[in-house]
Amino acid sequence: MKTTNVAVIGCGYWGPNLIRNFNHISSCNMKICSDLDENRLKRMKQLYPSIETTKNYQDLLSSDDIDVVAIATPVRTHYEIAKNCLNAGKHVMIEKPITSSVAECNELIRLAKEKNKVLMVGHTFEYTASVNKIKEIIESGEIGDILYIASTRVNLGLFQDDINVVWDLAPHDISIMLYLLGKMPVSVNAQGKAHYKRNIEDVAWVSMNFNDGLIAFLHNSWLDPYKIRKMTLVGSKKMLVYNDIETNEKIKIFDKGIKVPPYYDTFAEFHFSYRYGDIYSPRIDEYEPLEKECSHFIDCVQKNETPLSDGYDGLKVVTILEAANDSIKNAGKAIPITLPES
Repeated sequence: MKTTNVAVIGCGYWGPNLIRNFNHISSCNMKICSDLDENRLKRMKQLYPSIETTKNYQDLLSSDDIDVVAIATPVRTHYEIAKNCLNAGKHVMIEKPITSSVAECNELIRLAKEKNKVLMVGHTFEYTASVNKIKEIIESGEIGDILYIASTRVNLGLFQDDINVVWDLAPHDISIMLYLLGKMPVSVNAQGKAHYKRNIEDVAWVSMNFNDGLIAFLHNSWLDPYKIRKMTLVGSKKMLVYNDIETNEKIKIFDKGIKVPPYYDTFAEFHFSYRYGDIYSPRIDEYEPLEKECSHFIDCVQKNETPLSDGYDGLKVVTILEAANDSIKNAGKAIPITLPES
């Protein structure tokens, strides 16, 4: 099988991680990277002497040697760069969120299909051992029907110039929830506040409402003294807590719950009973999720297969982000979700 040549556009926060992982994959060749900052390119050259560099990503588009492009640039640039790469006949992987609007995402999906190219979004948590273990636990029926989910993803900084805290932090937890549940919400409510940059909310609460009564809450903030990455899933049988900051016991299952009396004649006879059982942490065989994600992308390109986190997966997340933004601008009004067509 022909070795796949890879280009990475953007060598700031996340790009070097992509370069490192593509460099470790034997079935591809990490050939060239691009960034507007000459110092970043010099740093990549120091770490990987064989890599080529350029300040103009357009140089990649005319090269027949480049098969795939991974984009790790600011969100506002994703659409234009990805569109140019697809038109140049390149397979494309884009960091989350895939675009800054539903319309842009729909256009990239259409273009990738027209050009017969793989389009993938970097929803890295869908490739983690912990999230896939949670999915296995849910599907086994151990925690029962999920009643609600609550996630907290907060820290002090990093403030963004082009997107608010929902677009920055919520894509992670939204993609996790949609992956675990296998369904979309029917409406979204959100409240947010911009304290330091006008019209760029730095704290927000988002509620996703599902048609079976399930509700999911997200709390995102750049203004919190603690870095918290925690998600709680409350089931009809048991409860599960996923703490991504924990080094060893990232998942804990609580055999706790409420039992309603089967019958009663008067209100005085009505008493809930509470179950307090064991707490245990399931074994997880850890690996680097980004390497798995990058390997999956290359594998899909070489076999002409659809990625787990394809353009449609990215569209679902952007649909919810856009609705959350609309809700914030309309004082928390419920925004109906129109299911995107695959």
